[in-house]
Order: sequence, then structure tokens, then C-alpha cells
Amino acid sequence: MSSTTSGSLHRYTALVRLLVRHGRSDLVSGAGLDEFAVDEERPTGDQGRAEAFARDLEELGPTYIKLGQLLSTRFDLLPPAYTTALARLQDDAEPFPYEQVEAIVEAELGGQVRHLFADFEREPLAAASLGQVHRATLPGGREVVVKVQRPDAREVAREDMEVLARLAGLADRHTEAGHRFGFEQLLGQFRRSLAGELDYRREARNLAKFRELTQPYDLLVVPEPVLDHSSSRVLTMERIEGRKVTDVGPLGLLDVDAAPIVEQLFRCYLNLMLDEGVVHADPHPGNLLLTDDGRLALLDLGMVSMIPPRIQDRVLKLLLAIGDGDGEEAAKVLAAMGQPLDEYDAAAFRSDVAHLVSEATAAGPHQQAGKVLVELSRLSGAHGLRPPAEMSMIGKALLNLDQSTLHLDPDFDPAEAVRANLSDLLTSGLKVSRGGVMAAALEAKEFTAQLPRRGNRILDSLADGEFTIRVQAVDEERLHRVLQRLANRVTLGIVIAATLLGAALMMRVPTDHRILGYPSLAMGFFSFAVLAGIALGVWIVMTDRKVARTVRPSPGDTGPGI
Repeated sequence: MSSTTSGSLHRYTALVRLLVRHGRSDLVSGAGLDEFAVDEERPTGDQGRAEAFARDLEELGPTYIKLGQLLSTRFDLLPPAYTTALARLQDDAEPFPYEQVEAIVEAELGGQVRHLFADFEREPLAAASLGQVHRATLPGGREVVVKVQRPDAREVAREDMEVLARLAGLADRHTEAGHRFGFEQLLGQFRRSLAGELDYRREARNLAKFRELTQPYDLLVVPEPVLDHSSSRVLTMERIEGRKVTDVGPLGLLDVDAAPIVEQLFRCYLNLMLDEGVVHADPHPGNLLLTDDGRLALLDLGMVSMIPPRIQDRVLKLLLAIGDGDGEEAAKVLAAMGQPLDEYDAAAFRSDVAHLVSEATAAGPHQQAGKVLVELSRLSGAHGLRPPAEMSMIGKALLNLDQSTLHLDPDFDPAEAVRANLSDLLTSGLKVSRGGVMAAALEAKEFTAQLPRRGNRILDSLADGEFTIRVQAVDEERLHRVLQRLANRVTLGIVIAATLLGAALMMRVPTDHRILGYPSLAMGFFSFAVLAGIALGVWIVMTDRKVARTVRPSPGDTGPGI
């Protein structure tokens, strides 16, 4: 057995053991993998099971740690205890040797470390599952940090994704949970996120984009990437000195004017998500740094996602509805955003959303928008309405942002900040870009040029009595063919049955011509009826299969127009 096959088998074994242990054995039911199942003692209590699930994911390696971090945003799929436990997953790991760091840097940047950097510390500042960070100094004296990817990170991720893809496909095809949750779709989202984190060039672009978008905010700072010292596996960026927000206690915050920092941070993130369409999925306090000059640095921009304009507009409408306490409108917006499943109950969903929004309104001014969005995501999943992944990510980002801002300034009111900024966001959403104006102008030009010709054709058709309207309803021709085929089958069946009955009656007629002791004429009719019945059965099976293969409406076929 090859080492690759052995490694894949080990991954299958570990993953299926995880699924069975944590009560998800229906994912592999009928998949032919039950021989890997191992009965283990399960912790008692939801929180205990959730913590054990998070620990087991950590033991499976970096791919599953990242998967757990993604699952922590899917409030529509997992109970609160699980999303809370997964959100606390620690991405710490043992550092890999400096010799490997040096080899990777030199191979990626095309030069020796002693020539590329004036100084490069051998001991890492931090080590994670996908890479580690070292202090360094450029030849010009600029202080930087260098993020180096682990040697086997991509290979391990690729093999893990192959295992997950096979099991996700089996689950979607053979289990009710797969039909309900859509594991292949979830895995596709995870694959894109993981591929982005393994390509440090994308993180460098994120840093550059965030630096540009945060320029109007003088109290926020983003490290500048050093592009000529970066590649897909090495990222060099400006070093920013400071303290993590989580390391600053109440006494330390007395020396910081936190109120304007928090106000800018919240306004910046709302603008990024609901105007620019960019969401930093993980703005928790550990990724925020208080600098020595009284600013706030935004770190770790590997997990950045784009939000389509339609989702931006609908989340904005949703926040407006929540702010106004309009549960009916909130339910309508959520229903338009989500994908309804078979068990979706619109009336029950509207009732529960209205109740949740009314409770949020009654909670007073300190109700957190992120918490409400998270609860709405949970409610959608419970009622069979699958919300878009971007909505869950916005909810998670706002929830983390609430935690960060309240740590810095306990008097900060997130709900009031949302209300204060929604008018600006609504105004900015009405702006039309130059590209949008040009596209609208081209559409107007085409419409104006084609209008006289199309109008003349319509009027000519009306004058000649040839104007027709085609409506996609019942396909009469296909219905006629189906009815004709059905009538033919019924008629043949009646003829065959009558022949059999006639043959049975003729068995009692005395005659000198016999076959196997039975009247030959009766045997002839009987044989004809049997052969005709077999032929009819074969014909039915063959024609039905042919129709099933050839008569399939295209997903984009909207039928004939006018």
C-alpha cells in the first residue's frame, strides 16, 4: 500500500470516528465506511460535547481547525454551544525549524536571506497551523515581520479536502442531513476560503485594499505589505508595535481615549461591509492592536470575503427593519435572501421572526445588531430556510466587533451607532458609479435604436392579424403525445388480456389438432398473448428511459416570449 493511500485511509478513519463520536453517524450511513467506527465515551451536556468536538478538530490538523472556524459562523447549521466552542479554536502550533524557514524564503524570493534582509530573527514571534511569523529588518532599516508558510501546508490541505469532498458528496446523496444542509456547497465555500489563506499574495492585496479604505479614519492603521519581499508562501509587512486589545485591562484603558477609536472602528466596518462589500470575517479583540501612539491596528486579514451588492442591500434593509421593530418586513427580507427547503413553513417563520424582533426592540438601546443577526440566522435554519453564507459572516463580524468595542469602551452603544450610520450608508448606496452610468447609457442607446424597428414589427403584425402571444403553460403537444402513448398502452393491454381470456375459453373446445395435449388454436393465441405482453413491457421500459434521458428542461429555459 502506498504512503498516499495509507494517509488517505488514516484521514478517513479519523474523520469518520469524529462523526460517529459526536452523534453525526447519519452522515456516513450507507457509505460503506462503518467498519472504521469506534465507540467512545461521549461527554455529557451540550457544552461538554461542543468543547470535545472543538478539541477533536484541533487534533485532526490545520484544515479542520480552519473548517471549525468557518463552521463557527454558520449559526443556521449548528447549536449555540457548538458555534461558541468553535469560535474559540486556537490556531497555535509547534514552530518548524529555521532551516526550513530559510529554504522557503530563499526559494520563494529568489535570493539568500542575508542579502534580502539586514536582520532576520531565528525564533518566531508566533506559530500557527499554516505558517509562522518572524521579526526582520530590511536592508534600508525598515522593521518588518515575515510570515512564512509551513512546508507541507498545501499538500495536507489538498489531501484533507479530497477526503472531505468524497464524504460530503456521499452525505448529500444519501442522508437527510446532507439534503438539509448542503455539505458540498458548504465545502465549496470552505475550499475557497482555505485556498485564499494559503495564497499570501491575496492577503497582501487585502492589506493594500484595507489601507486604502481606512485612509479616512486617522485612528485606524493597517500594516503595509512589502510586495517585492512577498510571494504566495512568504508575506512581508510593516511591523507595528503595540498591545493586543485582549491584553489591555480596565486600568490600562484609563490612559487611552477609547471613545473616538471605537466610534471610528464601528463606522469603518459598517461602511466596509454594507457599502464597499468587503467583510473581515474575524475582527475579534485578539486581532486588534493598540499602538503606542493611541491608534488601533487591524491585523490578520487572511479571512476576507466579498459581499455581493444584492446581499449588501438586503442586509441594510434588514437592519432598518430591526431598528424600526418591523418583524414582518424583517421576515420578508430574510425570505427573499434565503433558499427555502422542503420543510420551510413561511407562516411559522414570520411569526417567530416578528417575536424575535419585538424582543430585540424591547431590550432597549443596548441591543447588539450582531447578536440579532446571529439569532435570525439560527431561526432561519430551524425553519428550513437556508440563509446566504455572507449574512452569517456579517452577523459573526458584527458580533466580534461588538465584543471588541465593548471591551475598549463599555459605554459604547452598538445599536445607536448602527442607527446613526444607516442614513449615511443608505445615502452612499444611492450613488451611481461611473461604470454604472456608462452601462445604463449603453442600455438606453440600444433601447432607443431598437424601439422604432420593434414598434413597426408589432404594428405590422397587428394590422396583418398575425400578432400572437406565447405563454409558457401546459405544453399541449407534449400532453397530446403522452395521452396518445397512454391510450396505445391501455388498448394493447386490453387486446392482450382479451386474447388470454379467449385462449383460456378455447382450451375446452374439442379438436383433433393438439399441441402438448391442448387445442393448437388455443395454444397459438396463448403464445401470441404471452409474447405480446413481454414486447409491451420491453417497449414501455425502453420508451420511458429514452424520454427520461432526452426530455429534460434546461435550468435557464424560461419558455417562449412574446
